[in-house]
Amino acid sequence: MYYISAASTISHQPTFQNVGFSAAIQPVQASSALLSPDYKEFIDAGLLRRMSKILRMSVACAQDCIRQAEIEQPGAIIVGTGLGCLLDTEKFLNNVITIKGMLPPTSFIQSTHNTMAGQISLSIGNHGYNMTHTQNTVSFENALLDAMLLLDEKEENILVGAADEAIDFLNEISVKLHLHLHLPLTSGASFFILSNQKNDRSLAHVKDTRTFGLVDDAGDLISAFLIENQVNVRDLDLVLFPGISKDSSGLIDLFANLGLDKGKCADYLCFSGIYPTTSAFALHLAVDKMKADKSLKNVLICNTLIQSNLGLTLLQSVEA
Repeated sequence: MYYISAASTISHQPTFQNVGFSAAIQPVQASSALLSPDYKEFIDAGLLRRMSKILRMSVACAQDCIRQAEIEQPGAIIVGTGLGCLLDTEKFLNNVITIKGMLPPTSFIQSTHNTMAGQISLSIGNHGYNMTHTQNTVSFENALLDAMLLLDEKEENILVGAADEAIDFLNEISVKLHLHLHLPLTSGASFFILSNQKNDRSLAHVKDTRTFGLVDDAGDLISAFLIENQVNVRDLDLVLFPGISKDSSGLIDLFANLGLDKGKCADYLCFSGIYPTTSAFALHLAVDKMKADKSLKNVLICNTLIQSNLGLTLLQSVEA
């Protein structure tokens, strides 16, 4: 059994330390800003000056989760990221072009994808299992799978999350590639404490998660996933999906063909904006909705941010 006992998100919505945020969020706009907390509450001022946005978000969310769960140390730290520390990657590449001779190593060291997991470990003095997963849009689901495997091996209180950041250069690329995105490219970080024990702080039960690549027929994979978990599609109270295009009726029709009421499908991408690991935002959104509405017993997060990839996460209420 896998239980979420803490959840923390920094995004373009009022998500951080705000239980019930799902009732107040509004669709993200191009002018929407990242709502950052006072990082000094979580990070030493000396370290804070040297941290990029994505590192600040990740460390603050991790620290917040640990405080919520009332634990001293997580048994492991697992992070998923699609593009990693883009700002420091850009700095390093600019240094390669502009600096003659020896390059300063800081930007390179902080540009690697595993910098977030390492920085969290350093900030809390954790010496346990430390892993980063980077599999494009299903990076978070793979991190979640890793955490579940560790819990099966009797580890306790796994810190698992995901983070990605937007930089101006991504907007330039999207224009040159004629992507015509209907939602802005954004930044976000979401972290959770996953435990194998149900307690008073348990927010939701992660029944299962799965990832698929080179997807031809999402409908068959979704049906098989639900059958394996002994859940009928009509038992789903909510399906969260990323409406990547202005016409998102395809996925809604798919679930309708499987027997689900269309009114139970909701687009989470309009609230998160676009970044590779938005499914982590969707998980926190689902948990918050389930806490507010006890009638939500089974929630499916269907991650189709890239058509060829499919990530499925089935949540159940702790009372189910």
